[in-house]
Amino acid sequence: MIIFESLFLALAILLALPVAILALQILASLLPYKTRKNVITIRPSIVVLIPAHNESAGLVPTLLSVKSQLVEGDSIVVIADNCSDDTANIAKDLDVVVLERFDEVRRGKGYALDFGVRYIEKQSSQPDVLIIVDADCLLEDNALGRLAYESVGQGRPIQALYLMKSPHGAGLKTKIAEFAWVVKNWARPLGFLRLGLPCQLMGSGMAFPWQLIQQADLASGHIVEDLKLGLDFADKKPAPQFCPEARVTSVFPINNDGVKAQRTRWEHGHLGMIVKDGPRLIWQGVKSMNLGMLSLALDMCIPPLALLMLLVLALSTMAVVGMVFTLELMPWMSALLILAILGISILLAWTRFGRQILSFSSLAYAPIYAVIKIPVYLKFIVKRQVEWVRSRRD
Repeated sequence: MIIFESLFLALAILLALPVAILALQILASLLPYKTRKNVITIRPSIVVLIPAHNESAGLVPTLLSVKSQLVEGDSIVVIADNCSDDTANIAKDLDVVVLERFDEVRRGKGYALDFGVRYIEKQSSQPDVLIIVDADCLLEDNALGRLAYESVGQGRPIQALYLMKSPHGAGLKTKIAEFAWVVKNWARPLGFLRLGLPCQLMGSGMAFPWQLIQQADLASGHIVEDLKLGLDFADKKPAPQFCPEARVTSVFPINNDGVKAQRTRWEHGHLGMIVKDGPRLIWQGVKSMNLGMLSLALDMCIPPLALLMLLVLALSTMAVVGMVFTLELMPWMSALLILAILGISILLAWTRFGRQILSFSSLAYAPIYAVIKIPVYLKFIVKRQVEWVRSRRD
């Protein structure tokens, strides 16, 4: 029983911190907030960089969405990266700059972004701000202008609110995944914004002052390159800031295999960084008294919501077993407290951000959704995905 109790306490300590940070973020997201006013009056010049790997099916709406928000002096650069379809030709037909890159060794979005930045660097004039938008995304009204003003005005990377929507007729699994996405990309960074803390970069809707992105180490095949890039900026300062007023949206793949591949890539990459870099980055933030790095490292160490739920449920099951065999409440009650905090946090997030996505009765199926994802997490242990793979969308 001593070994069982020791294992329980170790797991309880490991889970208490991410659950506490998650609860703090969600509670803070409910606080009132005034929209920032632009601190500069002249609109910065923009280059929108769009990395695209075999995106011919959905590229046109993205380009039209971006072009509708450009003004004189702005431009679009599309990186047709290792494409085997007509992505490049489609982009050329819409009169944007197209760069084709073919490199079967250095594969991944990071290399494509670096290729684009080095091209812009060689031009006769550079923009005030570079904005990265994925090839399957749409911009809501004035997103580009808002990002540009904030990025140049604050002199730091700015992350738009990047949302993934369920396709028409999507099933319950996809809607629960959409809610989990909203918690991760809206509620949590909004909470940190309310507390004056930075946010993670999310991969699309990212704006950078040119001088900062020009010096960034982008050339990487990391499957969560955006997460890594945000932490790099937090380390060197300034850390990224969230801008919920600028919105970028995309749609989950219709193809079930596409959804699974997409989630596996994101979650394996995230878990890999938690295991490999989490403790080191937390200590680095403490040692250097870098609050931005510390807060982003703690945020990064919150596992995907489904996995966190599974781990807390497992801990609670251990607690029930412990109480039955020892006939004592302590230390087993700590697990039920962690479970209660997590449950209340998810309920608050649903009340504020999730009502339009799924009903309360549908939310009750979230634990079942988490159980269904166990193979994804087991695969992380036995056969982790380490390379970027494009998700099928149709």
